[in-house]
Amino acid sequence: MPIHVFLSYPQPHLVSQAKFIEELEQTLRGRGFEPRTLGVNEYDVDAPLTAIRRLMLESNGLITVALRRLWVGEGTWRKGADVAGKQESSCQQTWITSPYCHIEPAMAYQLGLPTLILREEGVVADGLLEKGVVGTYMPEFSLEGEDPVQYLHSSEWNALIGKWEGQVRAVVENKGTPPKLF
Repeated sequence: MPIHVFLSYPQPHLVSQAKFIEELEQTLRGRGFEPRTLGVNEYDVDAPLTAIRRLMLESNGLITVALRRLWVGEGTWRKGADVAGKQESSCQQTWITSPYCHIEPAMAYQLGLPTLILREEGVVADGLLEKGVVGTYMPEFSLEGEDPVQYLHSSEWNALIGKWEGQVRAVVENKGTPPKLF
């Protein structure tokens, strides 16, 4: 019986992103997990946060893939800043991902689910996408080159997925254990 996990990612808009997600899903299934993604293989008529929470409660872990979504060619952080110690700074040639790549891991973290976040190269490391925020090392991977799924065959990935897998299997075990009274 497969172990249900929540797989979160913005809809791919590049073939390389779609291949990466497809390979990640195959990798998870090969390890005995069943990835569940709202709007892809899971549907709900309730408000998005209600649907996400329901799916989280049925899952044993979460993987978020922060894919490139919004390109910022030239912009300004803190435009018009007038608070002491804060100043404008330039933002050039960078990517922003979906806000759900922040929301869903935060919800999983609050539920105590093992959380693994992957960030595509160039996506702003802000909020939950900053290294160390959820405790587990957060890799940045590249989809450039001939093999867009090369990261999923790296030793770094194998170490991360192994650690996360152990945490998820512990959640499954703990869900079946009755509480101790003393």
